[in-house]
Amino acid sequence: MMQLKQERLTTDRLELRPWCLDYAPALFELARDPHVGPWAGWQPHTSVEESRVVIQQVLAVPDSFAIVERATGALVGAVALKHEDDSYLVRGSDEAELGYWIGVPFQGRGYATEAAAEVLRYAFEDEGIHAVWAGYYDGNERSRRVQEKLGFVHQFSAERDVSLLGEHRIEHCQRLDAEAWHRAG
Repeated sequence: MMQLKQERLTTDRLELRPWCLDYAPALFELARDPHVGPWAGWQPHTSVEESRVVIQQVLAVPDSFAIVERATGALVGAVALKHEDDSYLVRGSDEAELGYWIGVPFQGRGYATEAAAEVLRYAFEDEGIHAVWAGYYDGNERSRRVQEKLGFVHQFSAERDVSLLGEHRIEHCQRLDAEAWHRAG
C-alpha cells in the first residue's frame, strides 16, 4: 500500500483534518442518523464509544479526513482516498478510490463536492495519482450528482455484497483520470 503523509487541506469554506478521538461525539451525532450510513454501506452508529472505535480502526489512517466547517469548527462529514490494499477498484499504486459522506444537517450546501474536489487536487497534483475511482449504490442520487460534477465517467455497474448491512446492492463504478481532470480544471 502506498503510504502517504497525512495533510491538512483547506478550501474556501472547509478544512480537511486528520481524524482524532476528540471527534467521536460529533461523529456520533452525524453517523447515528439512518439517512447517512446506509447510503454509504454502513450501519448507523449506536454510541459515542462505537464512533470512537470507528475512528481508531477505520478513519484514523493516511488520506482520511474529517470535514470541518472553517467558520464554525463543526464536523460535517468525511472524505478519504483508499489505496491499492484497501479498495477492490484500485488496480495499482498510481490509482486511488474516493469516498465521502456528509451529515444530514449539512447536506445541500455543496460540501461533498467542495471537499472531494480538494482531495482530487491533492491526489493528482501533490501525490501524482494517475486515476481515481468512485462508486455509488443504486438510488444514491446525491453521490451520483457529486461524481458527475467532478467529472467522473461511468465504467461499469455490478452487484456487490454490502456485508455491513447484510444486503446485495448494485454499485455504479466511475473513474476520473488525471489527464481529464487537468483538462477540465
